[in-house]
Amino acid sequence: HALNVIGLMNVQFAVKGSDIYVLEVNPRASRTAPFVSKATSIPLATVAARVMAGKSLVDQGYTHEIIPHYYAVKEAVFPFIKFPGVDTVLGPEMKSTGEVMGVGETFGEAFDKAQQGAGMNIPSGGEIFLSVRKHDRVAILAIGKYFADAGFRVFATKGTARTLDERGVKVEVINKVKEGRPHIVDRIKNGRVSLIVNTTEGKQSLKDSYTIRREALMHKVTYYTTVAGASAACEAHKVMGQFTINRLQDLHAELV
Repeated sequence: HALNVIGLMNVQFAVKGSDIYVLEVNPRASRTAPFVSKATSIPLATVAARVMAGKSLVDQGYTHEIIPHYYAVKEAVFPFIKFPGVDTVLGPEMKSTGEVMGVGETFGEAFDKAQQGAGMNIPSGGEIFLSVRKHDRVAILAIGKYFADAGFRVFATKGTARTLDERGVKVEVINKVKEGRPHIVDRIKNGRVSLIVNTTEGKQSLKDSYTIRREALMHKVTYYTTVAGASAACEAHKVMGQFTINRLQDLHAELV
């Protein structure tokens, strides 16, 4: 039977290749609604309630998309530190307990603010550890080069290090836990590592890297499990310290 829903709906998709699956549609707002409202100046809950009461979007004056001149980044906040033994890797289920929003003139500035709000500070320097699956080794080159050029001391596991070294990136090899000491977890425990980029593939690889994720969490080391996240961290590092303090009402006034 056809269902006619007026108002906000929360749709969850699963995408694999060119196939798009609809997992569920809920007749309610998601947590994205307040984020979009703050980013665009449109009070979506109010607008939706009026639509449900019979007042159209045309009647309310909302007939075109608002594209802000600034960037707004939403970051999820996770409670992993409060639960001993819980793995920090993400899956399809929702594990976040809150969200923060970073706003800036550039994507890097907005992302950096969002990371700080979520307690994931991007370090200005120090040691970075890189270990990625084969599929990500080409993409990790730009990230490794950026942080090496920025003055970071770069460490990587053998496969990743070989890729970086072949392209002229200064890198030092460090053992995985199963390869014996001294290994990466020892270095994290000793407070030597300031940033980690570790992508995995397969159940065994995920299991092997669990101690890295857990120790990074316990020692408050910023950690990225995707190349996309690490690339965003590069953009944030580029503009580090070049912050502008924005008043949300002022930003909204500029959109009118």
